[in-house]
Amino acid sequence: MAYTYHHDPRTPSKRRALIGDVSGVMLVLLAATAFMAGCAKEEPSAPEITGVRVPLLPAAPYNYALPLMPPSFGGFLPQLAAANMADNPITNDGATLGRVLFYDRELSANRTTSCGSCHHQENGFADPRATSLGHTGGSTRRNAMHLVNQFYSRRQFWDLRAATLEDQVLMPIQDAVEMGMTLEQVTTRLRAIPHYPQLFTNAFGNDSITSDRVALALAQFVRSIVSYRTRYDQGVENNFVDFTPIEADGRAVFFNGATRCNQCHTTANFTSLDTRNNGLDQDYADDGRSEITLNAADDGEFKVPGLRNVALTAPYMHDGRFSTLEEVVEHYNSGVQAHPNLDDRLTVESLTGGTPIQMNLSIYDKQALVAFLLTLTDEPLIADPRFADPFVQ
Repeated sequence: MAYTYHHDPRTPSKRRALIGDVSGVMLVLLAATAFMAGCAKEEPSAPEITGVRVPLLPAAPYNYALPLMPPSFGGFLPQLAAANMADNPITNDGATLGRVLFYDRELSANRTTSCGSCHHQENGFADPRATSLGHTGGSTRRNAMHLVNQFYSRRQFWDLRAATLEDQVLMPIQDAVEMGMTLEQVTTRLRAIPHYPQLFTNAFGNDSITSDRVALALAQFVRSIVSYRTRYDQGVENNFVDFTPIEADGRAVFFNGATRCNQCHTTANFTSLDTRNNGLDQDYADDGRSEITLNAADDGEFKVPGLRNVALTAPYMHDGRFSTLEEVVEHYNSGVQAHPNLDDRLTVESLTGGTPIQMNLSIYDKQALVAFLLTLTDEPLIADPRFADPFVQ
C-alpha cells in the first residue's frame, strides 16, 4: 500500500493537539461536533504507525539553499574556515531528510532522545542545561555547543575531535550516554519505518538507507542553519544608525583593541578556527584539546564558540558554569586565572602563560558590552519553520 505524507501548512510552533478523555461513541460525536464548529483549523495530530511518529512536512520541500550572505561574511578567514561542499552540497530533499532525522527520537536506543533534544531552536540550537541529558537520563560531560553557521566551521566539538560535520553528526548517536545506538541498529530501525524509504529516495535517488547517507543528510540540514539577519548585520549595512547609544558604546568596547574581544571572536561569525585557554581554572578537571592531541601545551584549551545568538545560548563555557552574559563579561574583566597555557590575548605581556589581564572595565562599559552582544540575536532564524521540529509533540 502506498504511503502518503501528512502535509502541514502551518508552522510547528502553532500546533495544538486535541486530547479527549472519551471513548467509543462519545469520541466519534465529539470529533464530529468539533469539526462542524470549525475546530478542523487546528493542526492534526501526527498519526502513529506501530508507535512511530510521522513527520508533518510541506507538500513541496522548503528551500534550504544557502542564502547570499552579506559582504561582511566575505574575506579570507571565513572562506578558510568554510566546509568543502563539493562532496555534500545542500539540496532541499537532502536537508528535509536531515531535518526529520535531527528531530527523530528513533535514533536513540530507547526512543526518548533526538539531536533536537540537546539543540533547541529557541535557544539558538544550544541546550539551556549546563550539561545535556542522555537517553537514560545520564548527564553529558560538556555543554552542548550551538549549531548556527556550521557552514563556516570544519572541525567540531569543544576539543575539535571531529574533522568534519559528517563525522560529528554520527558520534552522539553512538555515544553510550547520549543516544546509545550502533550505526547498524540505526539503519535497521530506519528501514522498518514506512516514511523513510521515500525520504531517502527523494534525497539520494533510491531508497538505500546507510549510515553514510544519514551523516550526509544530517550535515546538510545543520549547515543550512545560517544566521545573517541580526541587528548587527543591519548595522554593518547602514553604519549602525539604528543602534542605541549604549549598544554603540558596547560595540566600541568589543572592537577597541584593549579588551581584545574581537581578537578571539573574529570575522562576521565572531569565532575562530582554534582552541584557546581562556583562564577558567588554574587546574582543569577537563583538559579539553589535550585529551585528543596528548600534548600538554593544549591543556585547558577549548574551541572558541561563535557569538551569534549568544543571548539565547546560556549557560556558557564548555561546562556551562556561567548562567548570564554579565558573568561571562566579569570573568574576562577580573576573573581570568593563571595557567601555563593561558592565551596570550588574555595576558599583560601578550605572551602565552603570562600574567592574567585585568581589564578594569567600568560598570557602564560592562553593561554596554552586554547590550552589544544582544544585537547578535537572529530573530528570524529562531522563528524559521524550515528548522523547526516536524513531529507533533
